[in-house]
Amino acid sequence: MSNKLKLPQERSEELLGILKNRFAKNMDRHKGLSWDKIQQKLAAKPEKLWTLDEMEVTGGEPDVVGYNEAKDEYTFFDCSAETPKGRRSICYDPEALESRKEHKPKHSAIGMAAEMGIEILTEEEYHQLQQLGNFDAKTSSWLATPPEVRKLGGAIFGDWRFGRVFIYHNGAESYYAARGFRGSLKV
Repeated sequence: MSNKLKLPQERSEELLGILKNRFAKNMDRHKGLSWDKIQQKLAAKPEKLWTLDEMEVTGGEPDVVGYNEAKDEYTFFDCSAETPKGRRSICYDPEALESRKEHKPKHSAIGMAAEMGIEILTEEEYHQLQQLGNFDAKTSSWLATPPEVRKLGGAIFGDWRFGRVFIYHNGAESYYAARGFRGSLKV
């Protein structure tokens, strides 16, 4: 395993403490799940802990939101109240970034997610997240866009306004200070 994907021991322990505390404070997100089992999975896959650290340091506040018994796999989502601060002001994907001739953002949601080792939330996952609380009341998050929409130059995003979830669209090359993206990780 590459050292790039392995956290120093001290940071691993610190991150596990952060994740354990968040898990305990938000039991409604993962009823019936045990932190000890999740920590065992993370110990066996240090590259996943590296990815969770990337989610954490960019402001995502990752937490467990589900368990797939058939695959013996836990799902983490970014659970920060607003779209992660360290992932805002970015366009949708590398193609959109390349298409901008002036005022290019620093990155793209799809490109950054790939570097971090996460998947951008799908529309279905975004609705699942919103069942756990009201997220993105002041911001919005790019979502995995259907190929037929992307082929026409668009991309979709979601937010929470007026007591409900809205899914909408923009040109994939657009970027805003209040729009970022949320990711998921399976462990």
